[in-house]
Amino acid sequence: MEFSSFIFLYCFFPLVFVLYRVVGARYRNVMLLISSILFYTWGQPQYIILLIFSIGVNYVLGLLIEKQKREGIRKIFLILDVCINLFFLGYYKYYEFFAKKINAVTNHELLSINNIVLPIGISFYTFLSLSYIIDVYRKNSKSQKSILDFALYISFFPQIMAGPINKYHEIEGQITAHPINTSKTAYGIKRFIYGLGKKVILANTFGAVTDSILREPASQIGTGLMWVAAILYTLQIYYDFSGYSDMAIGLGKIFGFDFIENFNYPYLADSVQDFWRRWHISLSTWFKEYLYIPLGGNRKGNLRTYLNLLVVFFVTGFWHGAGFKYIAWGLFYGVFLVLERMFLGKWLRNNKLKFINHIYSLLIIITAWVIFRADNLHIAVEYIKIMFIHSSGHYYVAKFIDTRITIFIIVGILLSGILQSLVKKLKWAVYDEKKIYITESIAQLVILFVSIMMLVSSSIKSFIYFQF
Repeated sequence: MEFSSFIFLYCFFPLVFVLYRVVGARYRNVMLLISSILFYTWGQPQYIILLIFSIGVNYVLGLLIEKQKREGIRKIFLILDVCINLFFLGYYKYYEFFAKKINAVTNHELLSINNIVLPIGISFYTFLSLSYIIDVYRKNSKSQKSILDFALYISFFPQIMAGPINKYHEIEGQITAHPINTSKTAYGIKRFIYGLGKKVILANTFGAVTDSILREPASQIGTGLMWVAAILYTLQIYYDFSGYSDMAIGLGKIFGFDFIENFNYPYLADSVQDFWRRWHISLSTWFKEYLYIPLGGNRKGNLRTYLNLLVVFFVTGFWHGAGFKYIAWGLFYGVFLVLERMFLGKWLRNNKLKFINHIYSLLIIITAWVIFRADNLHIAVEYIKIMFIHSSGHYYVAKFIDTRITIFIIVGILLSGILQSLVKKLKWAVYDEKKIYITESIAQLVILFVSIMMLVSSSIKSFIYFQF
C-alpha cells in the first residue's frame, strides 16, 4: 500500500487515525500493530509469515541474550540471530544474483533460478531487528518483554517500507509511551502534506521525463541531454525519498512518535563526507554505529581507516541491491571519502572559494546517481562517457524539456535547499512544531489539492526505495 494511493489517503489512514483516538491508551499499541500487519499484508500477503517469523526469532533471542550471564553463550546467541537475519535477507535479495553469475561462469545451471519476489521492506526491518539485538547484547537497551510492543517496533507501518531506520536504543522509550497532542498532530499532518507534494508534484514529474529520455538507446543521447537526464534524476530521487521520509515522520508524529530526520538538504553539501551526513541519515548513522566503529573506525591508523571506509561503502552499495552497479556506486563514494581523508578534505576546508567545493560535490553526487539509475554497470559507463566526452546524439533537449518542465526544474533546484538557506524563516516554518502560520496553511491546502488532482489524472508510482 502506497502512502500516495487513494486506498491509503481515503480509507486506511482516516480509519486508523479515528480508531487511534477512540480506543483507550492501553489498547493503542495493539491497534497500531493490527493496522501495521494489515498494511503490510495488503501489499504482499505471501510474506506476512516471514515478517512474523522474523519478529518471533528476534524477540526470543533478545530475551535469551539478556537473561544469559556467560559472555560466550551471549555471543553465540548474537551470532545466531545475525546469521538468521542475514540468511533471509541474503536469500530473498541476493540468491538470484549469485545463482545467475555462478551459472554463467560454469556454463551450467548449477543453481536454479526461482524468480524470487523481494519482500517489501526486508532491508529495513532486517536492520531494525539487528539494531535491537545488538543494542541488547551491548547492554545499551533492555530486551523488550512485550512481544506485541516489539512487533510494533519492527512492523510499524510508517517506517517498515523504507525507513527511517530508527535504532532501537533511540526509540525504545517511545514504544510504550508516545503521547499525542494537538500541536504534534498538526505538525505531523503538515509534514505528511509536504512529503506528498514532494512525491506527487515534483518527483513523479521529474521521473516521467527522466524515464522518457533514458528509454532511448545510449548511443542516441547527446551530452547535453544526458546532463539534463542526470540532473532530473538527481532531483527525482531526492524528492521521492525525502518525500517518503517526510510522510513517514509526519505519520509518526500523528501517532505520538518522534522519528529521526533522514535528510538535511544534502545537495548543499560541500564535500562527499558532508553529503553522507545529510543524505539518508538513518542509514549512514546505522552503518557508522554497527559496522564502521566495530571494524575499528579511525582508531587503528590511516590504512585501516581507509579500508574500513571502503568496506562500509561496499556494503552500503550492496545493501541497496543485487548488482555490480550498486557495488560500483558504493565504492565510487568510498574512494572519494578515502581521498578526502588523505588530502582532499584539508584542501576543501582551506579553500576560500567555497562555491568550488559545492561544484565538486555536486559533480560527484550527480555522477554517482547516473551509476545508480542505469540498468546495469555497462550502461552506466556509457552514460558517464557521454556526459564527459562530447556527443551530439540524435535528439534535441527541447524534445523532452518544455516551458512547464523548465519551471519545475527551477522550482526543484530552489527548494532542494537554496531557497531555505537564503530565507531562514522558510526553513524554520517547515520544522516549527509549535506555531501554525496562515500563509503556510494556505500553501499546504494548495499542495494537497494539486497533489490529489495529479493523482487522479495519473497512475500511482511507487517510491524508488521500495525496491530496496
